[in-house]
Amino acid sequence: MRLLAGTSRGVFVVDNGQAEQVLEGRGVRDIAVANGRAFAATGAGLYASDDGGQQWNLVGMADREVWQVRSGGNGMLLAGTQPAGLFHSDDGGDTWRELEAFAAVPEAAGWCVPLDPPLPGRARAIVIDHDDPNRIWVGVEVGGVATSTDGGESWEVALPGDNPDLHMMTAHPGEPGVLFASTGYGRFDHIAEMVEPNAGVFRSDDYGQSWNYAWSGITPRYSRPMCIDPRTPHGLTVASAPTAFSSHKDDGGAAAMLFRSDDHGRSWRSLGDEAHSPSAANFHGLSPDPDVAGGVIVGTDTGEVWQVSDDARWTSLASGLPAVLSLASA
Repeated sequence: MRLLAGTSRGVFVVDNGQAEQVLEGRGVRDIAVANGRAFAATGAGLYASDDGGQQWNLVGMADREVWQVRSGGNGMLLAGTQPAGLFHSDDGGDTWRELEAFAAVPEAAGWCVPLDPPLPGRARAIVIDHDDPNRIWVGVEVGGVATSTDGGESWEVALPGDNPDLHMMTAHPGEPGVLFASTGYGRFDHIAEMVEPNAGVFRSDDYGQSWNYAWSGITPRYSRPMCIDPRTPHGLTVASAPTAFSSHKDDGGAAAMLFRSDDHGRSWRSLGDEAHSPSAANFHGLSPDPDVAGGVIVGTDTGEVWQVSDDARWTSLASGLPAVLSLASA
């Protein structure tokens, strides 16, 4: 299995237990592959590779932190940034233009990350409808879900369960209109208390018009990494931790967990083995296993990459990397 691992210090190729750094950079929050081209969303712009990740070139947004890249097919791509912006390419990523209507919505004036001092909001999660690429959802941390049905010309903003702290979003591959969102404790001017249902996974069955809490009884509640398997039964995997800052450096470790649902979030089971129930290392990178249906690939803040089977068997693929923030099949 050959993987691209985005880390806190750049991109690594992971192959047969070996890791080779192929791009230096900071905060590679997303690795995406579209039409044979790989993209690395970094803290200093978007990079692209046309040779499987060996060589990289800056293709846009050098003055932004890029948080996610998604393909809408036929050369159409979207990239989300911090400060919260949305950029569009219709030529496979060679050129980019900002969709100015996104950052111009009235709600954008309040988008932020409520630290001290506050940081600009992040457009960190993008979903493009696989049947209609003009239908777009963007999750903003902290700001909510912005929805467009006209390719980004106009937007409406909603808060799943009144929670504006969006982390990851994904669409069900086999059921149009079904969306999932992972959320945290951030609010526009403070950090919420760690009680249910202030954070966790929400599901929409109507293209994001309404949202239902799908994390009842699950702890820890702060959910961030999330992926859904493109193969049946389309298992939804989510990693969670007690807080946004949970780390392997904490007393007792991060206390992170990895959960799986095969029924739209109605029930959940742990994917942790004895050493990861809970895990001292926090989980950041998460992607479906390209080789095995139901499996996932997990990256940790201790620089490890693991292959996790549907029956919770953990196999080490790499270690000794910087914190692994994103993963994709090369």
